[in-house]
Amino acid sequence: MNVNFDIDLSAQEISEISLIIGCPEAEVPNYMGKYAKSALLEYLAMARGQKAFKRGTDILEYRLFLLVENVFSGRIPDEQTVSKIFQTTATESRGLLRSIISKYQYLLRSAIDETLKDVLAGATAESAVGPYCVTMNSVNVIEELNKKLASIDGTLASIAKKRGSVSTYEISKSSYEQLCNSLGAAPVQYVP
Repeated sequence: MNVNFDIDLSAQEISEISLIIGCPEAEVPNYMGKYAKSALLEYLAMARGQKAFKRGTDILEYRLFLLVENVFSGRIPDEQTVSKIFQTTATESRGLLRSIISKYQYLLRSAIDETLKDVLAGATAESAVGPYCVTMNSVNVIEELNKKLASIDGTLASIAKKRGSVSTYEISKSSYEQLCNSLGAAPVQYVP
């Protein structure tokens, strides 16, 4: 089904939206099409009785689930992104993300795994023997990496926050290699 419609927005509104969703002002219409698809799917599910939620948090969780599929290219967003879009605190956003990762874990398995692969691909090795460092604004993604480690081998070192940093985490070389192997990701090589 092809649905098209026009909406009038002022230059100020377009500017605000571009800052919130992080795109150039000229790209707002393209980005909004993805958001509109998520919104329409939400309404269609409600109208068909598939998702007749009673609690507000259930609606927000389902809305975020749809955004992961349609707006975030099948990746789990970080807390800051969710806070911008949903106008929530970092704590509320963290809880919302934790909820969808748990509630929709089977439907989001691919999105979770792809997000974890992206994190591993963005790691940097501090030396040939590790550790690997990742800068991440999502405690939930770190928790998912640690869950994955626990399922691989409970004796592997967990991912921990780097001492003195706000959002940089360290992964031992053995844990990093096992995660890459489990997820089918190419490990980043140390470059002196």
